[in-house]
Amino acid sequence: MNANQIMKIFEDTAYVRMGGTEEELKTAQYLAGLIGELGLKAEIVPFEVPMATMQEAVLTVDGETVVCKGYLNAGSHEVEAPFYYLRHTDAFSLSLCKGKIVMVDGYLNYWTYQDILENGAVGFITYDGNANYCDRDIDQRELRAFVHKGNKIPGVNINAKDAIELIRKGAATAKIVLKQEEYTGNSHNVILDLPGEVDEYIAFTAHYDSTSLSQGAYDNMSGSLGILGIAEHFSKNPHRYGMRFIWCGSEERGLLGSKAYCENEEALKNCVLNVNLDMIGCIMGRFIYCVTGEEKLCHYISYLGSEIGFPIDGSQNVYSSDSTPFADKGVPAVSFARIAPQNTATIHNSYDTLAVMKGEQMVEDINFLIAFTGRMVNAFRCPVAKTIPDNMKEKLDEYLNRKRPGKK
Repeated sequence: MNANQIMKIFEDTAYVRMGGTEEELKTAQYLAGLIGELGLKAEIVPFEVPMATMQEAVLTVDGETVVCKGYLNAGSHEVEAPFYYLRHTDAFSLSLCKGKIVMVDGYLNYWTYQDILENGAVGFITYDGNANYCDRDIDQRELRAFVHKGNKIPGVNINAKDAIELIRKGAATAKIVLKQEEYTGNSHNVILDLPGEVDEYIAFTAHYDSTSLSQGAYDNMSGSLGILGIAEHFSKNPHRYGMRFIWCGSEERGLLGSKAYCENEEALKNCVLNVNLDMIGCIMGRFIYCVTGEEKLCHYISYLGSEIGFPIDGSQNVYSSDSTPFADKGVPAVSFARIAPQNTATIHNSYDTLAVMKGEQMVEDINFLIAFTGRMVNAFRCPVAKTIPDNMKEKLDEYLNRKRPGKK
């Protein structure tokens, strides 16, 4: 693919494609079509995901309606209670949640939800956006199954400007009304195999879904095009190891596509490495790697960057992307990304469009990834040990909410 072809694909996919929706399936079919144009055949593999259709979502504070979006999969409820802004998460502050509708800063993560639930909250409010931006966008969020574990309280998301006003005015009482239909739907992984000379294979992943406000050019049609570029190259060039390309659905909903793939432990037996791309090719920013595996791979990648004149830095850590389920199943993983400063490109909002992307930068990034891939897939023996070090196991336990961060 050249720079013009890449930008054309960004144009073709410039729409919201949330996991489990018709738009996501449309994109899966589009990607399968691009793969077909290379003379290759991909399989579109469905997997079940929780879905919901919101019928009513109303937030009233002190008798005034506040524009909101209800949390999907949070059930249907009507609750009125004192309003409480949770500024801190110490034991005393949490104890004041009892019987209240609680507003928290930013995302409602797993541990915060467990804490407010344990302390008797009856509803919650989150907010997003930026008080300094002219828009009043509100992200459509959901109460994920691994967070609520069957214990649901109603929640809504509002814009940051309105959250500030609630505190400025001294909000006292809130009411949340949620009505929705919840059901099981399908999301889809797109899978392409390029067999090698040996049974073992390297898995290449990138997600193609977006969040509710985003066209997802940067996050992550860029990564999807990245592994397509790798597939195009090695469909015409030799590779000792097999190569499996997985365009993952519903990553933005909790890595659901890669988790669905990794549930099949038989399929992972011959997988020696996962290479994941999530956000490359942006106009601004630096290229990085994140290794969830032995530290030696960090040095290898840094040396490779120096060898071929491609600046790159990174670390041994857990990356919040589709590499994580592979590492959690014992498959060493590396994620690559071009991380832009926040004031030049942002994600999970309406500003993630092709305007922040550059076809020539995409080509440059893909060429480095092809160089790295060539060394892995043509190795006599994959040099990366198929093991996850103890320090990474601990990081995985924290990321996957099996262990509270900072606790022994």
